[in-house]
Amino acid sequence: MEIILKQDVQNVGYKDDIVTVKNGYGRNYLIPNKLAIVATESAKKVLAENLKQRAHKLAKIKQEAEDLAAKLKDVVVTLTAKTSETGKIFGSITPLQISEELEKQGISVDRKLININKDGIKEIGDYTVVAKLHKEVSAEFTVKVISEEK
Repeated sequence: MEIILKQDVQNVGYKDDIVTVKNGYGRNYLIPNKLAIVATESAKKVLAENLKQRAHKLAKIKQEAEDLAAKLKDVVVTLTAKTSETGKIFGSITPLQISEELEKQGISVDRKLININKDGIKEIGDYTVVAKLHKEVSAEFTVKVISEEK
């Protein structure tokens, strides 16, 4: 029996795969549990059209991420913070602060996409920060932290 999987099934296949299984397994388990549908000609055509549209949408999303990465490449974000005499920041610089400063420059990046190194930004200086915009696209930009005048 040929079926189209509606979701991933272990040891059978992945979502939207057309697979052949034994009649009983398909008719008594996969189809009643809404894990699959019978692979008729019309169902195959619908699947092909859905895959084509999904690929087009994913390509568009990736292109937008690449365009945003190109904008971010040359950006320098300057943040001020209260510091001690030795240059240590009271607290630390967060992705939210970086995101808000980028927003002021006209670039919209969600704070959850901004990755600061594991130590964080706790001193004045220049730092390289990575924004993971897509699973295949990331952009590095510079964050400059300066001391706030007293």
